[in-house]
Amino acid sequence: MMKIKDLVPWTRSENPRQPVSNAEQEDAHHSLKRDINALVDKFVEKIGNLDLPWQDNEAKSDVVQAGDAVEISIELPGMDLADIDLSISGDMLVVKGEKKVERQEEKQGYFLSERAYGQIYRAIPLPPGLDTDDAKADLKNGVLTISIPQSAEARSLMKKISVNKA
Repeated sequence: MMKIKDLVPWTRSENPRQPVSNAEQEDAHHSLKRDINALVDKFVEKIGNLDLPWQDNEAKSDVVQAGDAVEISIELPGMDLADIDLSISGDMLVVKGEKKVERQEEKQGYFLSERAYGQIYRAIPLPPGLDTDDAKADLKNGVLTISIPQSAEARSLMKKISVNKA
């Protein structure tokens, strides 16, 4: 005849519960942490940047040698001249920008208030031999274009190398 204590799982003597090792607990913890991180990453990816391209603090840029000058183009959509701080410090071109967008709308039956904030920072290394005193910058259609000519000394040091067919 079976005793009632034999029906309770944690009192069975034929199959006692084994303690869980620390390694098994750590593996389970890391697995759970990894799964939660993946879930959060997917969620953040779906949200996107809420139509604020400069929100990631990393403005897209191109640096090109154009003739006797270096031209740098930086995308700053929605920013005005007052939002941008441009400087050259040593051999670095430093671009800072800050944009605040606020919108309020009040109509019969509702009130809407939206705010967004973003800032960018780029420090672009400049090649040697540039005449930074003659640097020029223009902002047009959300693209900042900076042109820095080569110094006369750097232009005189350039030599053309001929390539022979082997």
